[in-house]
Amino acid sequence: MELFPFPSLLILLSSFLFLSVVVKIVRKMKIIDSNKKLPPGPWKLPFIGNLHQLVGSLPHRILRDLANQHGPLMHLQLGEISSIIVSSPEIAKDVLITHGRIFADRPYSIAANVISYDSTDILMAPYGNYWRQVRKICTVELLTAKRVQSFESIRQEEVSGLVKYISSNQGSPINLTKKIFSLTLGSHQEQHSVKYARTKTLTQ
Repeated sequence: MELFPFPSLLILLSSFLFLSVVVKIVRKMKIIDSNKKLPPGPWKLPFIGNLHQLVGSLPHRILRDLANQHGPLMHLQLGEISSIIVSSPEIAKDVLITHGRIFADRPYSIAANVISYDSTDILMAPYGNYWRQVRKICTVELLTAKRVQSFESIRQEEVSGLVKYISSNQGSPINLTKKIFSLTLGSHQEQHSVKYARTKTLTQ
C-alpha cells in the first residue's frame, strides 16, 4: 500500500514545506536587517543577496557604479556574508588607521580554520596577544635582514630552476601560473618533504 496514493498530494505537501521554509528565512532576514544599522546598499535577493549584481568580467567597475548610486560606504550581502564596501580614501583611512584595531580581527571561516591549523598561523590568527607574539617572532627570527640574506642561495636556485624549465620547454605551452605558484608557496620543497617523511616512515 502506498503512503501517498495521489502523486499530486505529495507534490503539494513538498511545495508547502518549501514555501514555509522560504517565508521563515525571509522574515528572519528582515528582522536582522531591521535591528542592524547598516549603510545603504542595492536591493538584494533571498539566499544569494547581491551576488547576482556582481556577475561580469569587470566587478571593480560594477562596484564603482554601485558606489556612485549608494555612496562611498555601502552594504552588500554576498550570500550569507554581510559586507561593507569602502570606496573613499578618507573613510578607508578611518577604517584602516584611525580605528584599525576595531577592524583588525579576521572573519571566521571553516575552510581557513582547517587550512591554518585552527587559525593559529600569523595570517588567520585573531587579533590579540597571540597574534602580536607570533608577529614578533616572525619579525625578530625570520624577517631580519641577516636571516633573509641567508636564504639568498635557495632563492637563486629556485629561480634558476624555473628559468631552466621555461628554456627547456621552448615552443611548448607552459602553465606559468602553476609554476610561479609552486615557486612562491614552496610546493617543490613540500614534495621533497613528503617524500622524505614517507621514506623515514618506511625505514623505521
